[in-house]
Amino acid sequence: MRIMELPLEQIRRPLPRRTDPVKVEQLMASIAAIGQQEPIEVLEVNGRYYGFSGCHRYEAMQRLGCRTIRCRVRRATPEVLRLHLA
Repeated sequence: MRIMELPLEQIRRPLPRRTDPVKVEQLMASIAAIGQQEPIEVLEVNGRYYGFSGCHRYEAMQRLGCRTIRCRVRRATPEVLRLHLA
């Protein structure tokens, strides 16, 4: 596993998530003040990136207009990706 800054536009979010607007607003204020503290988890499958966690941080970064997000990237096989989609 490695930590990387990835462009938000390169991270696919294949599962719809509900976010708590209050939590997103709080994260936006925190990120604006001190930066992103905790990376989101991302799977890398065949050179593509898939995010399944960190939906509040992802949305906060998007709404702040950030172009990149710090990610904890783990390489995975297509079979592992399918398990996450099940």
